[in-house]
Amino acid sequence: MARETRNDFYPAPIVDENMRPGVIARLVVFIVVLTGSAIIFGIFRQRLGDPFLLGMLGILAMIGVGYLFATAVGFIQIAPRSTADELSKSYVDSMTHGLIVTDVKGRVVYANRAYATMTGATTAADVKTVEGLLSDAPEASPVIYRLASGLRDGQSGDGEFRMQQSIRPGSDAGAHWYRVAARAFNVPTQRQPLLAWQLADISTERAEQERFFLDLQKAIDHLDHAPAGFFAADQEGRVTYINATLAEWLGLDLASFTPGSTNLADIVAGDGIALVRAVKADPGTTRNAVIDLDLSTVKGEALPVRFMHRVSATREGAPGPSRTIVLNRTQGEDSSADLRAAEVRFTRFFNSTPMAIAGVDHDGRILRTNAPFLSLFSTVVDRDAVDRRARLDSVIHERDRAAFQAALDKAKLRQAEISPIDTMLPGNDERHIRFYVNAIVDAAGAEGAEEAAIVYAVETTEQKALEGQMAQSQKMQAVGQLAGGIAHDFNNVLTAIIMASDLLLTNHRPSDPSFPDIMNIKQNANRAASLVRQLLAFSRKQTLRPEVLNLTDVLADLRMLLQRLVGTDIKLKVEHGRDLWPVRADIGQFEQVVVNLVVNARDAMPGGGEITVRTRNLPAAECASFGFRELVDADYSLIEVEDGGTGIAPEVLKKIFEPFFTTKDVGKGTGLGLSMVYGIIKQTGGFIYCSSEVGKGSVFHIFLPRHIPEAKTAGEVVAAAPKVQDTAKDLSGSATVLLVEDEDAVRMGGVRALRSRGYTVHEASSGVEALEIFNALEGKIDIVVSDVVMPEMDGPTLLGELRKLQPDIKFVFVSGYAEDAFARNLPEEAQFGFLPKPFSLKQLATVVKDVLEG
Repeated sequence: MARETRNDFYPAPIVDENMRPGVIARLVVFIVVLTGSAIIFGIFRQRLGDPFLLGMLGILAMIGVGYLFATAVGFIQIAPRSTADELSKSYVDSMTHGLIVTDVKGRVVYANRAYATMTGATTAADVKTVEGLLSDAPEASPVIYRLASGLRDGQSGDGEFRMQQSIRPGSDAGAHWYRVAARAFNVPTQRQPLLAWQLADISTERAEQERFFLDLQKAIDHLDHAPAGFFAADQEGRVTYINATLAEWLGLDLASFTPGSTNLADIVAGDGIALVRAVKADPGTTRNAVIDLDLSTVKGEALPVRFMHRVSATREGAPGPSRTIVLNRTQGEDSSADLRAAEVRFTRFFNSTPMAIAGVDHDGRILRTNAPFLSLFSTVVDRDAVDRRARLDSVIHERDRAAFQAALDKAKLRQAEISPIDTMLPGNDERHIRFYVNAIVDAAGAEGAEEAAIVYAVETTEQKALEGQMAQSQKMQAVGQLAGGIAHDFNNVLTAIIMASDLLLTNHRPSDPSFPDIMNIKQNANRAASLVRQLLAFSRKQTLRPEVLNLTDVLADLRMLLQRLVGTDIKLKVEHGRDLWPVRADIGQFEQVVVNLVVNARDAMPGGGEITVRTRNLPAAECASFGFRELVDADYSLIEVEDGGTGIAPEVLKKIFEPFFTTKDVGKGTGLGLSMVYGIIKQTGGFIYCSSEVGKGSVFHIFLPRHIPEAKTAGEVVAAAPKVQDTAKDLSGSATVLLVEDEDAVRMGGVRALRSRGYTVHEASSGVEALEIFNALEGKIDIVVSDVVMPEMDGPTLLGELRKLQPDIKFVFVSGYAEDAFARNLPEEAQFGFLPKPFSLKQLATVVKDVLEG
């Protein structure tokens, strides 16, 4: 048996200039010196004798002792090759890939045997550097040049290249792949770094990779052209892979398909996605389910399929990726075509109906459901609940479970006439559901049928909200009509009282004992008039004088008044939005709205706090973020009044805008403040809502439509406002006035007031009588002052008839209702003045004077 040598395990390097140099030469010199010394000692002994010899021996002894001492203290060292060097060299010598080390000038310092074998070198003189070997090879030179350039900059690198034949001359023909790596390293005994190049033949590795890639391509090809569809989705439901079969069914172009760009909900038709999402795995496990549903093709067509669906979950219970095999239910054996078509139609109808459907057994347990059922009750019922046959009354509010059980008992007795059950979802009183429980009567009348009843469910949340909104609207409208009617009649009474008070005051001086009583009558009449204006504001029948407003300027002017109203214990903060859109509103009424809301906020913070009034622009796209059902998407200027007070309870919040509703003590509030605010905002064309949380405060949101200026029409109504003049004005006149009023007290007061100013006044109690007087006077009337609502012929009709006789007749309407309530029924070119009730004698004389002069 041959004896193994060290070189069998660690082939000797072909070049090793790193061995310790001169060891043999020094040994030869040492032997020669010893031999020469012995000869010289022999010669000198014969000539000089023993004393010389003893002297020389003494000198040598001293040199030896000095050498031993120097060795002991470490001044002279004997450095044999260390164990670490042996291990490193043995490791490098045993490497299967080639290694060559050069200095910075390209001189070979070390090359292992593997490098020589790979490059075909037989002697040290045949060894070439990697650059010298491959720089001229077109396939390898780019990689070699890049690595060499990197070494000069002190950077390591690697690369791969393919040669048409082996580097070793005379080896087998055929292409070879090589991997080359280069790096620089420092040696303690060297001033300059050394460069290490590694060269490995990776042809076998590349062949294995190519074989694996081909196998993978075949597997993908088999999967793509399988008779079944397949897709994979991540935990978010994004499709990460889809095979060619399914893509062809759906009409997708695989060349343009990007993983993750398509969501599973995009390709599942109808509520089928609810069936898919209902399949959930337990933490750390997977779960399989079979689902029949429709997919939606690119053309919008429905494709009936069956999912072999597998989902997974992490150990924490979070959803994981899913894998699904898809079977096309339109394909199969011709013999079962009719049965398959019937099954597809049933599944499509069952899952596409807008109603949620569930089959229950005699105990009320869920046997099967359709997709809308799982979608409707997704927060209560999932696939697990169906699989474990959970009770259906788990989705019914506790108060209505007895009614459901009664309906189920009737269904068991095959009673078809069953009333619907209106209920709510458990734990969510805002979602309303209506259930229908139908009995199952099969053709044979079998008693052992698995289903005891079919339960249909439909969500009625929107319907209930509309019903509540309609009821509230009808109630508010009815109260508004009542308030408007009362206000109209009450205005006539107040007008008579106020004018009578004015007439008495003209005949009584302040020193008269009756003067204070008359003033008290007038002041209380004015207070009553303010109450009437609130009723009219709520019923949206008050007179508004809209103008284009800049809310920033309005709130800036109002700030001092608001500061005085809130007092010293409450901080008022006004935040102005940038570049606010203009709005069109009555400035006086808008100020009243802000004042009312700030005062209410003050009263909600008896211990002090902060009130914030802020404004900003609200584009139409942001309206939906508020979640207010009636708010129409449009551009608004938003005004918010926020306080940090006690808040409003939910049951109270629903009633705050109703008239005469108040939470204040008896005698401390009329309950018309917020209803007036509501009416003003609504009549302006805006919206107002309140958000509140008990203990945290309230926020009132006012949405006023953005005003876009338009060109004025030729027939725009011009109405004169009854303003009290700051400076003295001559209100006397000599014109002829026709006063038309069906209320005797108001008419008599108006006649006396105008006659006292010098006017010639003719009076009429109706429109018909006014036409007769006008004809009798042959049209010699300068101005007509008429009530709007009168028997036989109202004011607008009278104006129309008079314009036929005298087109430029001057006319003033008097009414307790808003000007817009009747102005829209007049011709566009009609010109008239307007005087709202109740009014004083001075206001009547002022309007008549202004219209005559205008």
